[in-house]
Amino acid sequence: MINVNNGWQSFLDEQQDMDYYKALRAFLAAEYRSKTIYPAMDKIFSAYIATPPDKIKAVILGQDPYHQPKQAHGMAFSVMDGVAVPPSLQNIHKEIADEYGSQPSTKGYLVPWADQGVFMLNSSLTVEASRPNSHAGKGWETFTDNTIEYINSIDRPIVYLLWGRNAKEKSRLITNAKHLVLQAAHPSPFSAHSGFFGCGHFKRTNEFLESHGIQPIEWRL
Repeated sequence: MINVNNGWQSFLDEQQDMDYYKALRAFLAAEYRSKTIYPAMDKIFSAYIATPPDKIKAVILGQDPYHQPKQAHGMAFSVMDGVAVPPSLQNIHKEIADEYGSQPSTKGYLVPWADQGVFMLNSSLTVEASRPNSHAGKGWETFTDNTIEYINSIDRPIVYLLWGRNAKEKSRLITNAKHLVLQAAHPSPFSAHSGFFGCGHFKRTNEFLESHGIQPIEWRL
């Protein structure tokens, strides 16, 4: 059973009682028994543990966890401490550096963002080793759609950073007029030059937060 002991608990309890989640849980139990699955079972809900709903300032949406050893730990785009920075995150750091006139960070562990209120959510929370998208269509999309709808119901300003087609599709769930939705190309090396670089999302996020009297996020690690 999921037990995060914070403001997410009632939402998670509700999900666990639903038929889709019971089927997902049975699927995951078999997968973890028979295959190498990332992240480790105790890391699946790291984003929920680190950033309770009342602390959320910004939401970053990813696709699914990294699928190589020692990378995924339950937060979109973040890797475990001491692990080489993946290409998409390198490009995120480059964009931040360009916006702020600094040097790109060499850190891949994004927990300091989570601690400041950045909720880093993947569409699927698990993946089989070396098989990207292998857990797509198993129920996680319902879970994460419900998560976004729950955040959408929070009655204060929140910024959503939607990068790439899959993330942009989630914009249909964000209807709260108090919230800001920012969209751009995915930071992958295959698409970053098609609209991610130069998007200005990190400064725009902070300008929006500050305009509502909310402490901005220190993006530079």
